[in-house]
Amino acid sequence: MKEKPDDLLQILMQANQLKRTARTGWGQRGVPDAENVADHSYGVAFTTLLLSHILDQRIDLERALTMALLHDLPEGLTTDIPKTAWRFLPAGSKFDAENKAMHAIFDDVAFGTDLMAVWQEYQSADTPEAQLVHDADKFDLLLQAWVYEEQTNNRHLQEFWQVPAEFHFPEIQALYQTLKRLRNHSSDQFPM
Repeated sequence: MKEKPDDLLQILMQANQLKRTARTGWGQRGVPDAENVADHSYGVAFTTLLLSHILDQRIDLERALTMALLHDLPEGLTTDIPKTAWRFLPAGSKFDAENKAMHAIFDDVAFGTDLMAVWQEYQSADTPEAQLVHDADKFDLLLQAWVYEEQTNNRHLQEFWQVPAEFHFPEIQALYQTLKRLRNHSSDQFPM
């Protein structure tokens, strides 16, 4: 092994921290026992996997899944600061903070440059893989909002449905429309 075991363990500990990093936006909206960042990252990875199979466009699935697993990794160091809070911070500060966190995680390993490039590709959202993961991230959030509404009868999550979500891929946009239709009708179509 050319990498130092201590460096690899440090990266694994950073990833493990996501299991203890709360998704704070849910708590702000009164959701008890809300998911953590690792739960969300799994949801995004699984959604990426599933959605990749319905797209007409060819996707490098390994790259997309790598992005999905890395997309919120910096939050192990920065914590999960909800979108509503970032508006009070200087423009670009979220990316700057997360970029510094990613460097702190990966700078000591040779393969860190490759993983940083994948994470930065996700940030730019210029490739089909990055666009898919952004769509999966958004879709997982909306699906989770619906699950929390159903489980807790929490109508503080109404804001997620006020503005129509826009997705990069028409296939995912159609799936979102189906989710909205289900949400607006019977709550017992998919028992939780």
